[in-house]
Amino acid sequence: MALMPKRVKHRKSQRGRIKGNATRGNHVVFGDFGLQAVQGGWISAATIEAGRIAAQQYLRTEGRLYIRIFPHKSVTSIPLETRMGKGKGEPDYWAAVVRPGTVLYEIGGISEEAARICFARLAHKMPIKVRLLKRRPI
Repeated sequence: MALMPKRVKHRKSQRGRIKGNATRGNHVVFGDFGLQAVQGGWISAATIEAGRIAAQQYLRTEGRLYIRIFPHKSVTSIPLETRMGKGKGEPDYWAAVVRPGTVLYEIGGISEEAARICFARLAHKMPIKVRLLKRRPI
């Protein structure tokens, strides 16, 4: 089952705009390597889950995967071949709003070569451009 909030204040949300770069959630915190968004956009809950499955199939038992985004935004759509008017459509799916610089996934406990291969598989699933990010030494 795809990710979605347990409950929300409003069932339908407005589209909004994605302005500027991410100021929070833009560093690798939990793992050793991260997958960082280069563009902004919406990532659906189904896409997040597809990325999780692709990474887990590659990792098998070694390493740990962290998902750093959550789909809080409801995206509505009107049925096909419907005339204008009659109001806003029903919620169709849930999406995570991603600004450029947001870390989407993190991996810990594996080598850099393995992380590159795993994130390459993950990048194919993403609707936006992404890049590999290493943890900063403290």
